[in-house]
Amino acid sequence: MNTRASRHPTLRLPKAVALGLWGTLWLGNALWMLADPAGWYAGVDGVANTGPYNPHFVRDIGMAYLTLALLAFAAIRWTAHAVALIGAGTLFLGLHAILHIWDIAATRLPAEHILMDMPGVFLPVLVGASLMWWCLPVRS
Repeated sequence: MNTRASRHPTLRLPKAVALGLWGTLWLGNALWMLADPAGWYAGVDGVANTGPYNPHFVRDIGMAYLTLALLAFAAIRWTAHAVALIGAGTLFLGLHAILHIWDIAATRLPAEHILMDMPGVFLPVLVGASLMWWCLPVRS
């Protein structure tokens, strides 16, 4: 039986809620960066260590976080592609985390950034990877 519903699976409610919260988190960060780049720059611990304030650059990165939000919301809509969509966002987050590790190792950022960056840089990679794993199709 090849019905439309079987060709287009839906996420169970807990997964859809988790992806919705994930997308909302990134949407909030993106909107803050886009609407108030100076406030974002001053309000996020450790950002000032990464270089002088540049409103255009903060907005550029805000667009990357807007992309993360859109990927998460798209994963709710196109569930058959949820792993790839969340994976694309997690790839960005992972590369971003590697850059922070690289800069800490090269002493371009102080060593305390390991702890400062934990909630906003390193933890999101683990959450993204967990969401990807959770969205894998169940095989029986």
